[in-house]
Amino acid sequence: MEFDAVLIEPRRAAMEAAGLWQGKTLLDYLEANLAARPDARALTAITVADGGRRDLTWAEIDALSWRAAAGLHRLGLGKDDVLACQLPNSWEFVVLHLACCKLGVVFNPVMPIFRERELRFMLRHGEAKVFAVRKLLRGFDHEVMAEGMRPDLPDLQHVIVGGGKGANGFEALLLDPALEVDEALRSLSRRARGDANTVCQLIYTSGTTGEPKGVMHTANTMLSNLVAYAERLGLGGADTILMASPMAHQTGFMYGLLMPVMLGAPMVVMDGWDRDVAASLIAEEQVTFTMASTPFLMDLSNAVEAQGTDSSSLRIFLCAGTAIPGPLVERAQSVLGAKVLSAWGMTENGAVTAVAPTDPDARSIQTDGSALPGMELQVRDAGGRPVAPGEEGKLYVRGCSNFVGYLKRPEWNATDADGWFDTGDIARMDAAGYIRICGRAKDVIIRGAENIPVVEVEALLYKHPAVHQVAIVAYPDARLGERACAFVVPKPGQSLDFAGVIAFLETQQLAKQYMPERLELREALPATAAGKIQKFALRDALRAEYEASRA
Repeated sequence: MEFDAVLIEPRRAAMEAAGLWQGKTLLDYLEANLAARPDARALTAITVADGGRRDLTWAEIDALSWRAAAGLHRLGLGKDDVLACQLPNSWEFVVLHLACCKLGVVFNPVMPIFRERELRFMLRHGEAKVFAVRKLLRGFDHEVMAEGMRPDLPDLQHVIVGGGKGANGFEALLLDPALEVDEALRSLSRRARGDANTVCQLIYTSGTTGEPKGVMHTANTMLSNLVAYAERLGLGGADTILMASPMAHQTGFMYGLLMPVMLGAPMVVMDGWDRDVAASLIAEEQVTFTMASTPFLMDLSNAVEAQGTDSSSLRIFLCAGTAIPGPLVERAQSVLGAKVLSAWGMTENGAVTAVAPTDPDARSIQTDGSALPGMELQVRDAGGRPVAPGEEGKLYVRGCSNFVGYLKRPEWNATDADGWFDTGDIARMDAAGYIRICGRAKDVIIRGAENIPVVEVEALLYKHPAVHQVAIVAYPDARLGERACAFVVPKPGQSLDFAGVIAFLETQQLAKQYMPERLELREALPATAAGKIQKFALRDALRAEYEASRA
């Protein structure tokens, strides 16, 4: 595979001169852990459904990943080949990624809930030679699906099956005792692994609009982010990191797998979310840090409160991806005893902003944090000029953790000659440099020339005692151009109507022109694999209804 990573060289000299790209790969950190603490616990992998558990030391992870590398080499994989991995969070996921690092194989994590439509595109576009899946996950047979797609995937040569008992099984192909881990393989590894500017990860965007984009990252782009992130949050080798967010998503991959290896800190991973199991693990494993979306925080707070579980070890719960309602921050900090922090980032650059543990709670409620070291922010108006503090505009970022290009789509890189990347988000930034994401550029609702602050209205509706989930989107209007529709999922056993929604917003003193003019109740909202609401699907449904009414 040829990787058109055109965004490396324009900023390479500056990043290296500033000490932001340190030239280290994940294997450098693994080898440091082996030298310093080979017999220390590195990984605890939990299988939620049956309570299964696997503990591995750094030495054991290294030995298993060498054996897996020998297996991949026997299958014909080498430098710049692509391996797609649809495994859930597990010891196999970690071992397989490190094996790929040792051979210079590019690792392509894909979400376990993806099915043929998404996978056919991603695996074909990424020219994956190997596809690793779990045999059965939540009752679905991934091996049957993978084998059924073979005729449509000309580059796919092998399917590896975690939990499989046949010749395609993970243990048969990658952990066969007959596999030789000799000096020849180690010498090959030293030549193949590449440097820190070699593409090592290919990960696809969530696909909220249009074709998924193949985001390319290097060790330098990802690890420079983790160094700054750990520094901002005060994380180190004495921490224990819990990750329930999928490692096939950048949150789980970077902060649940890469960061613990970089820090030399034990990682505790769950192959699915269960709030009671998570609460117990925090107590038993003395977890100090976790990162997940807001629903996880709600669930964990409920579980700890209901069980009376000891969560005193948990120092930080970091939420990213959506605004955190103030009442939730207050309740979670009271129940868990942890600091709740907000952050913002993208697949293209990892976390770009974060609130620091020393910041007042209001920062996490009212903002998405300030730029991490090595990253810069600009908020621009429609003409491309920086706006004044507090004004909304398009958010641009540049710096060490920006991706190195979209695979085979350089025309979509959205990065100008000065290195500024157009995030597609609308934001405002205060005088102290803290930002608040106000919505996507395509999520803006303009009603009769009045911009509706979608995120703020949604945040108010989340305070309603009957609202579980909400998304506000535009629908066409012949006179005003657009009006706002609120799609709401009520809490179990709760009900609400349009009049009640408006009455509630009036108590919040919301301007009338900002109030939704339509309410649609749903049992669930369409979402991506990462849990992001697919607002384009809601907009499309309303537009189709509007056009049908005019036919």
